[in-house]
Amino acid sequence: METSELLKRVRQIEIKTRGLSSNIFAGQYHSAFKGRGMAFSEVREYQYGDDVRDIDWNVTARFDKPFVKVFEEERELTVMLLVDVSNSLDFGTIQQLKKEMVTEIAATIAFSAIQNNDKIGVIFFSDRIEKFIPPKKGRKHILYIIRELLDFKPESQRTNLQCGIEYLTNVLKKRCTAFMLSDFIDERDFQNALTIANRKHDVVAVQVYDRRMEELPDVGLMHVRDAETGHEQWIDTSSKALRNAHHAWWKEKQQKLNDTFTHSNVDSVSVRTDQDYVKALLNLFAKRN
Repeated sequence: METSELLKRVRQIEIKTRGLSSNIFAGQYHSAFKGRGMAFSEVREYQYGDDVRDIDWNVTARFDKPFVKVFEEERELTVMLLVDVSNSLDFGTIQQLKKEMVTEIAATIAFSAIQNNDKIGVIFFSDRIEKFIPPKKGRKHILYIIRELLDFKPESQRTNLQCGIEYLTNVLKKRCTAFMLSDFIDERDFQNALTIANRKHDVVAVQVYDRRMEELPDVGLMHVRDAETGHEQWIDTSSKALRNAHHAWWKEKQQKLNDTFTHSNVDSVSVRTDQDYVKALLNLFAKRN
């Protein structure tokens, strides 16, 4: 993408997603992803009903009566975007490519984060770690992230979800809220890696998919190509049996994916490229609240 065209697209994304995060998401984001950590605030005299585990024994010994430590919630979060940049995201048959919707959702979350004074960083992954952008604050940092989301060229075409998840677990030492943005097309089992990551961090899965993954159109012979492996073949979409088999495959795949999220205790949402991702994200936030 040429520089002038890239800057224009960055500006378009900023106007749209910044408005969404300001007018729609700010309150819901704040309550759905409030700080999970607790920071020491002060000590006060023990009151009936206080947890005895919070007694500060040093202060108690000094004043000869019980005092407890008071903690307050740490509001500031570190937010990580775990973004799938494999070739399967360069696909879309109706309104936009999966990659384009992922970019908009990521930018909306990023602006919501900085409006709540949170740091935001990005991990781009395929079947390897393509790029790590450490978490920072500020509009300049957000615009850099959007630029990378729009114009990043991965070295690999394939997907390995486990690779991205394990990198998140290892590279972020402090607890963070991580949004994993992907179509989740990967035959490998990543449940164990996701479970471990979610024990350390707060992981949220956002699946973006195209309608044609769910159902094939009846248009006769169709030439299809796997974006990641390059495998090509002709299929006869006029065959009802083929269309039904494809739909059954999709339902089974989605059930398996939902089971993975459930067993890993990860909140998730699925949004189709021809649907309103704003509504999907609001439903996700409401579910967390």
